[in-house]
Amino acid sequence: MNKKFYLAWLVVFVVWFFGSYIVHGMLLHDDYMKLANLFRPPADAQPLFAFMLLAHVIMSGAFVWIYSRGAEDKPWVAQGVRFGIAVALLMTVSTYMIYYVVQPMPGDVVVKQVIFDSILNVLLGIAVAFMYRTGK
Repeated sequence: MNKKFYLAWLVVFVVWFFGSYIVHGMLLHDDYMKLANLFRPPADAQPLFAFMLLAHVIMSGAFVWIYSRGAEDKPWVAQGVRFGIAVALLMTVSTYMIYYVVQPMPGDVVVKQVIFDSILNVLLGIAVAFMYRTGK
């Protein structure tokens, strides 16, 4: 692991954390408020915020690590999009589908979660590919 890795980790962390805030704190806020009984009240969640930060640090590091092991000397934007789609299919789509089965979440909210977080995954893929780009 080198300077490029750690810088990419930081960039992906910032994009992911703020992207998640945009998706879940803004775009899905009204949907979540209708389902308040399924979530911790803000007063209970606030003391646990460090776990949210830690989760994003871990996810970001893993995201960059996996990408860095498979990056090829090919056009970086296409690689980033492809990687983001692969991560979305591996984690985002399948995780929300499983949650839908075990948690009484409305289907339209799940579809929004999948779409918005998948778009974020693609943007993250592009960000990490930009950090690892070669000449193409």
